[in-house]
Amino acid sequence: MKAFAYAVLLATAVGGAVAPASACTRVVYLGENQDVITARSMDWQSDIATNLWVLPRGIARNGQAGRDSIHWKAKYGSVVASGFDISTTDGLNEAGLSANLLWLVESEYPAQRGRKPGLAISLWAQYMLDNFATVAEAVAALEREPYALVTDDLPGESRQATLHLALSDASGDSAIVEYIGGKQVIHHDRAYQVMTNSPVFNQQLALNTYWQQIGGTVMLPGTNRSADRFARASFYINAIPKSEDPVVALASVFSVIRNVSVPYGITTPDQPNISSTRWRTVADHKRRLYFFESALTPNTFWVDLNKVDFAVGAQVLKLDLGRDQRNVFAGDALGQFQPSAPFAFLGTGD
Repeated sequence: MKAFAYAVLLATAVGGAVAPASACTRVVYLGENQDVITARSMDWQSDIATNLWVLPRGIARNGQAGRDSIHWKAKYGSVVASGFDISTTDGLNEAGLSANLLWLVESEYPAQRGRKPGLAISLWAQYMLDNFATVAEAVAALEREPYALVTDDLPGESRQATLHLALSDASGDSAIVEYIGGKQVIHHDRAYQVMTNSPVFNQQLALNTYWQQIGGTVMLPGTNRSADRFARASFYINAIPKSEDPVVALASVFSVIRNVSVPYGITTPDQPNISSTRWRTVADHKRRLYFFESALTPNTFWVDLNKVDFAVGAQVLKLDLGRDQRNVFAGDALGQFQPSAPFAFLGTGD
């Protein structure tokens, strides 16, 4: 009992020592019949003006990091969720690659760019969706460090965006990309099904090892802290039945991401940036479906990427979700998207 109590205190101390961070969660389900489903929650202290976008192939982009920015053309089309219509926070491309950005207060990006072309952090997820079909392909490219990632202040705030990136694909492969002490750190393994926020990923894995020894059927931590959400998500995503029915599998994954969401209106007084869940997305890699669920509307809806025209020169489309994502949609919402000019990614001002 003394050893157990000490372990609980240690886990609480490490989890509690984390600096304030916005509380998002990402989880990957590995099911039967090659079913792979990625879910994430977006938790933030205020509305981040999210809309959904269809972005076709062939769009020319630059890294928006001043002189010597990286340049590319989108090899793959994607459906993305924007933040303030100046960044891609989440999305699924036509090849089945998913990208999710979550907050990590410990992030430290390179102080010096050197000779590397710059990439603004607002385009980080979009760069992955535009260029890669699989996690392995993305990791191989990232290991060569083709750019220097450049961050900037958040809109209307005096703090910089400090983020880490999760990638998953139709094979079930996963990678977590962080910048620690100014250096890129990549964790690449199919086993990395869960990511939350602080602490850094290595420490998240260490804390989760403790809870695995306790066993989720005995006790699981229940707070909205990052380490607690990591433990719950890790247990439940592997405890739910691996149904051969894709509808049942999808429902099970939704139940897990809802379980680790923060109830609307809940805040943590001493950690004001641990905030309510505002929306959730679920990407069904096998069926190429991208689901969206707002905390303030009664319906879950989706986009069927199999029906989207991603051809070079095709129209960019936007689904206006409204203030606080209150606009109500149901079923396949592709027909509700409207032609639009592409949103402009936030530059770093370099």
